Amino acid sequence: MTAHAHRIIAVDTYDIRFPTSRELDGSDAMNPDPDYSAAYVVLRTDVGDGLEGHGFTFTIGRGNDIQVAAIDALRPHLLGRSVQELCADPGSLNRDLIGDSQLRWLGPEKGVMHMAIGAVVNAVWDLTAKQAGQPLWRLLAHAEPEWLVSQVDFRYIADAFTPEEALALLHAGRHGLAERETLLLERGYPGYTTSPGWLGYSDEKLTWLAQQAVADGFTQIKLKVGADLADDLRRLRNARAAVGDGVRIAVDANQRWNVGEAIDWTNALAEYSPHWIEEPTSPDDILGHAAVRKGVAPVKVATGEHVQNRIVFKQLLQADALDVLQIDAARVGGVNENLAILLLAAKFGVPVCPHAGGVGLCELVQHLSMFDYLALSGTTEDRVIEYVDHLHEHFAAPVEIRDGHYAAPLTPGFSATMHAGSISSFRYPDGAFWAADLAGAEDAL
Repeated sequence: MTAHAHRIIAVDTYDIRFPTSRELDGSDAMNPDPDYSAAYVVLRTDVGDGLEGHGFTFTIGRGNDIQVAAIDALRPHLLGRSVQELCADPGSLNRDLIGDSQLRWLGPEKGVMHMAIGAVVNAVWDLTAKQAGQPLWRLLAHAEPEWLVSQVDFRYIADAFTPEEALALLHAGRHGLAERETLLLERGYPGYTTSPGWLGYSDEKLTWLAQQAVADGFTQIKLKVGADLADDLRRLRNARAAVGDGVRIAVDANQRWNVGEAIDWTNALAEYSPHWIEEPTSPDDILGHAAVRKGVAPVKVATGEHVQNRIVFKQLLQADALDVLQIDAARVGGVNENLAILLLAAKFGVPVCPHAGGVGLCELVQHLSMFDYLALSGTTEDRVIEYVDHLHEHFAAPVEIRDGHYAAPLTPGFSATMHAGSISSFRYPDGAFWAADLAGAEDAL
């Protein structure tokens, strides 16, 4: 008699939004009024202990329903699928979703559909790590290099990076893993904070939060720039006075500028020693980033949170267009594609400093950086994970910051599970918060 094969029996999706625009949390030169949101998916199984996989992708309000609809379109690929087979080879689902000949037309491998694939693939990795009883960073770090290479799609990047090179990097990366894991558990992974730097904050709030960041142990903060040069100069001057010369200050334009403007504006800020300029121009403009990098040195160029796939990252690296590569856990096609991007960065010797913040992005991306440190790059030098003190209380296993470092999460999974109460309260438009809020708005008319 064969054992019962456990399967995916339901794929539930939720449009979850938080009213962050009311305090201008998350505000920048291109996004002045974001309502941080998650297009959220739960893979439910018939495993007796209630094993589930949770995943999401991040938006900033309007259109989150479109992102949820894109995840819904993937349901036929998931229902009835073997849990055992999925967990043994998450890459099989990644290949099937990206290879769907009709859905592929909506990309390919970019935009709303690709982000939906990322949410579902991340949910499968959450399921895989939970079934293994391990946090995802540890599962990845201790996985056999051959298996990790099998999870990577080398199509379109093999001209720059081959499976053989990936395997060699991963085998080399295992040396000293145990010692690094001990250090990680003791010290954590270095972070930096953007919490002081939102563009809508007053100078007083910026100064107080910058000083608080240093008191909390952070050695780098980040400020949003790009709306008004005089304001940026004043805000950067105030921040530098608040934190002193020993703390790095990165600046982020959120794609605001043309190439020439990016060079001129960044050079105007140079007297306050910005560590990097982030997203100085369109994330699709590879040669533009290369020109900015030449024009603003020694200020570094960082980008990646809106880079749509491993192919664009490959070209940015080939063109010497960035100094700092910023993966995002939910922008591309999930863990599998981020493995490819981490491997590309290691091949080209470029440090990875992830984008985070948002809804749950800190919770997710810490696992990828910790894997990279333990089993690939072997270092945290010039590497930091972004931290924003927003919305962590809605997650069952929220990030923990100690002395400016991310504490290694120990709960099995990908840290993606949101509290049921948060889902029921902030589900849009019929959750308890939004129903009351919308009713109040109607009464005021």
